[in-house]
Order: sequence, then structure tokens, then C-alpha cells
Amino acid sequence: MIILKTSSQIELMREAGKITGAALQTGGEMVKEGVSLITIDRKIRTFIESHGAKPSFLGYAGFPASACISVNSEVIHGIPGDRVLKNGDIVKIDVGACYKGYHGDSANTFAVGEISPDAQKLIEVTKQSFYNGVAKIQEGCRVGDISAAIQETAESNGFSVVRDYVGHGVGKNLHEEPDVPNFGRAGRGPRIVKNMTFAIEPMVCIGDYHVKILENDWTVVTVDGSLSAHYEHTVALTDNGVELLTLL
Repeated sequence: MIILKTSSQIELMREAGKITGAALQTGGEMVKEGVSLITIDRKIRTFIESHGAKPSFLGYAGFPASACISVNSEVIHGIPGDRVLKNGDIVKIDVGACYKGYHGDSANTFAVGEISPDAQKLIEVTKQSFYNGVAKIQEGCRVGDISAAIQETAESNGFSVVRDYVGHGVGKNLHEEPDVPNFGRAGRGPRIVKNMTFAIEPMVCIGDYHVKILENDWTVVTVDGSLSAHYEHTVALTDNGVELLTLL
């Protein structure tokens, strides 16, 4: 069941979104050569808690950290540890913050020093695929319109979109209906109506889209070892149109 939000609930999600977006920005500013992933995670947790919120991911289904931090061929759900960043890495940070019972969810891909032209293009196309998908959010349109726009953007640039993990509704629960795949056909799926809230999150790969989970039962990597990028915001359709609740 898709849960439509009241105006007061969306206001709480705006507050959660501001904290989430600022926490992600804080983590992104730390992405530099020689910095460990666990250091970034601890900073993000401190930031979220200092603003009266809770890290949405910490303890979620047993996840042991406050942020998912995934490097290079790691797509999502990377567990931050002692790994130290090096020049040329691309780093995906995914952050959630729960404020007064409502969640924000946002991710971005950051470069460490100088990265390859292919990696830079991947990051740019992943972000553009998000915005092309969001441009399809209008009353009466369907979730498949979002999905098709994301897929077309990625594939027209020679990349692929991950099929095993998708965007989702978000609100009082971190994951709600509807699923928002990053691939599909326009005109399919649930109809979009006002006061729906989503986490739209393209996951795009330079190579093949097939992925696998590592032995830690969390970290998702590309099967062929190719680079991947991730971009995400919490989005609401309100009386004011489309709002990106986690965009600062």
C-alpha cells in the first residue's frame, strides 16, 4: 500500500531531509586521499545525532554503521572500516536520518583527487539520469515513466543500470511502497499522485549491470569489477510541485 503524506508529515520529512543532506555534505567534504572510511562514518553519525536525529541505517536489519560507504566497484551497502582512500577512487556515500519518526535518504558519488575521464562521465551521467527521472514526476504519470527516463539516460551514454536494487517510497518507514526501478517501460506501474514521497536512486555501472553480495552479507559489487556510481534524493510531490527534500 502506498502511503500518502499529510502536509505536516511532509514538513517533518523536510526537516529530516535537511539533516540528511547536510550530513551527506559533511561526509563528502571528508573524501580525500589518506582518510579512512570509518572516520567519515563516525563524523556523519556525530553530525546526525547533534541535530536531534538518529542515523536511519545504524542497526537497520543489523547494518553495523551509520552510513553506507562504497568504493569503486562496490555499488551500495559498503560497510565503512579501516580502508584508506587513495587518489583516483570514486566513493559512494549513502546517508539516512530519522527525525521525529520520519526519514530522509540521500546519496552521492565523490571523487578522490584526479579520477579517470570515464569515471567522471559515469558520475555525471548518473546524476543526470536522476534529474531526467524526476522530471517525469507529475500527477497522473506512472512510476514506469521515471524508470524509463533513468534507463534511457544511462544506456544512451553506454552505461548500464543495476536491476537487483531499486528506489522506493520513504516516510515513517525507511522503505515503503512503491518500488521505483531504474529500468522499465513508460506508462507502467503505479500512478503518481500528490503527496507521494520517494527515494529515487539510480545505480549506474560502466560495465555489465549484474551484481553480487560479498561474504559480509552487505556489500554489493559489480560482478565484472567495473566502476559504479550512485545518486539519490528524497523527493515529494506537493501542492508546490516536485520538491527534493534532501537537496541543500
